[in-house]
Amino acid sequence: MTTSDQAIPSRHRRRAESPRRGRAQGRRAAQRRRRGPLRTVLLVALAVAVLGTAGLGWIYLKLNGSIDTFNGDGLSRNRPDAGSSKGENVLVIGSDARSDGNSALGGGSKDDIGRSDTAFLLHVYADHKHAVAVSIPRDTLVTVPPCKLPDGSWTETRTNALFNSAFSVGQTKKGNPACTQNTVEELTGLRVDHTVVVDFKGFAELTAVVGGVKVCLPQDLYQKDLNPKRATKGELIFEKGEQTVSGQKALDYVRIRHGIGDGSDIGRIKRQQAFVSSLLKKIKSDGLTPTRLLPLATAATESMTVDSGLSTANKLISFAMSLKDIDLHNTKFVTIPWHYEGANIAVVEPDASDLWAALKADRTLDGKDASGKKRPATAPVTASPGPGGNVSGDGIDVAVYNGTTTIGLASQAAATLTDHGFTVTGTGNASSRQHTTTVIQYGTGLRSRAETVAELFPGSALKAIGGSGINVVVGASYATAGSSAPATPTAVPSSLASDARSADDDLCSDLSYGSGG
Repeated sequence: MTTSDQAIPSRHRRRAESPRRGRAQGRRAAQRRRRGPLRTVLLVALAVAVLGTAGLGWIYLKLNGSIDTFNGDGLSRNRPDAGSSKGENVLVIGSDARSDGNSALGGGSKDDIGRSDTAFLLHVYADHKHAVAVSIPRDTLVTVPPCKLPDGSWTETRTNALFNSAFSVGQTKKGNPACTQNTVEELTGLRVDHTVVVDFKGFAELTAVVGGVKVCLPQDLYQKDLNPKRATKGELIFEKGEQTVSGQKALDYVRIRHGIGDGSDIGRIKRQQAFVSSLLKKIKSDGLTPTRLLPLATAATESMTVDSGLSTANKLISFAMSLKDIDLHNTKFVTIPWHYEGANIAVVEPDASDLWAALKADRTLDGKDASGKKRPATAPVTASPGPGGNVSGDGIDVAVYNGTTTIGLASQAAATLTDHGFTVTGTGNASSRQHTTTVIQYGTGLRSRAETVAELFPGSALKAIGGSGINVVVGASYATAGSSAPATPTAVPSSLASDARSADDDLCSDLSYGSGG
């Protein structure tokens, strides 16, 4: 500061500098005006990003807090190999547990044990463009392998047990999903990648969130059809034809079995398959917009129990997004090959084994390759290499029995096994000599070895018998084909393929089994 500057009083100095300051302030104001719109846009974008991230985080936090998982310690110690199928297998169990508010919807005591009311195995093909759901009737006679009890001990293998009894092992309110998963893996030879249990409440809320689901009834139904113990017919609850249902009404629709067709569980399964098809149509037509995502996901998780592989919102949403490209027409529903055995259901072999082999090879019901990989057109895909294939039986002991009246058949089969390195512990005649199909019987924990044996006997059926050995009971099919039997393709029986429902089929078609359908 100069002497002359010091001589000027401060108030005069400010007055003297004001023209320069005014010009500088004007330039800065103009710059601010020019930057104003850009700064506003950036601030808005930042706010949207922050709020959006916070909102997404809140959604994930809310969903994570609603997901229940079951203890994986109860899964079998002898599971199928993780690479046994290129696609994914998801077991879906509908539970009739009465706990957590479910008794108000399904009736019964809230202290009752959990039971599986319905179940299907969903196979998502490796190309993620096809899927098939295989329903397993609750009264199907199956082998229930060892399952873990609440006290930490394990049960013994049970043969000819009802399928839905597996879920009740341990007699707990929420059931035993791990035991049902063990049973399905034992039945199919396929590794179950994920298991989902949905209860009454979750199902009812899901149907309400989507705004109802279209269903079709083949005839009028009354209260007595829903509850056969009623003394009177009661009020009309469903009119014949198409209608939209949600909540309790939707639950009544999928649970009703009396008064339609033969009143069987098979007929109810047909209507359940039609319902799931209609639900998929609804969700796809509405689209998963942000406004629909949270209530749909919330309804799906709040009354759902899953395995640890789907235990977070991120895992659930990732899995759901992996299904988005599956077309409705390529989503099929079938019931495991079956026939009545008294009041129960018996699995039909070798049809069921052919179905599992097709899924394992990622072949669709009509025999198409859905593995997502290109294969040479000249290379046939087979269920097994046949007797002349490259099969090694090193370290596997087998006993062979002749299940026919053809002399020497057990010895012939034994020679084939020995040629491939199996140790034949003995031969003889089976107690029954009327076997049409070759059966591979196996003890606890020996299914994978039994599958290796089955590769030498195309079209054979696998059967768990408990114990600790493997038996081959050769049938008439082997007697006819002999050692030159050609390998069979991984295609399901034509009757099963023709009876399949597609998710885009007519809503009112094939709704019951037996008379009145």
